[in-house]
Amino acid sequence: MLALDPPTDLQQKIATRAARVGRWVSRYGLVVILAWFGAGKYVKMDSRVLIQQSPLMSWLYDLMDFKTVAVLLGTMEIVAAVLLAVRPLWPRISALGSLLSIVLFLGTLSFLFTTPGVFHSFSHGLPVLSAQPGQFLMKDVVLMGVSIWTLGDALGGDLGTAGPARAPERVDEADEVARATA
Repeated sequence: MLALDPPTDLQQKIATRAARVGRWVSRYGLVVILAWFGAGKYVKMDSRVLIQQSPLMSWLYDLMDFKTVAVLLGTMEIVAAVLLAVRPLWPRISALGSLLSIVLFLGTLSFLFTTPGVFHSFSHGLPVLSAQPGQFLMKDVVLMGVSIWTLGDALGGDLGTAGPARAPERVDEADEVARATA
């Protein structure tokens, strides 16, 4: 089979199923991560050092104590998770969860640039990420991508266009001529 040959029925079935499973794992994996991290903020504050170093977020500690900031962030993460999870019932409401998760991950990703110790050293001129906090924060690039995808999926679902991407139908010249003369 050449790379340009059309997919077989089996390949098409596998592709459709893989896309469906991938969408489900992406959305509900994000839900689990947000809910778990959010719940964790109620029992311990794991991002205090990150927030204290951030010029974008450190001002929160001028207004609230550490525990209040933790509970606020945890609540936002749990709300985002719940909103993302309702996609099959209410796509537009789910889109709000996607937007909230995007905002949360933008905040987290900003720590890559404001937290000391993100880069451990340099090798051949390239920065090497430390395990903590560098690699821990870097995973949020993927989570941000999933959040952006869930936004598009939720808005597309509301418009009736959700589902696997489909190639545009090919229109031959003969088809166009037939339509024009009909």
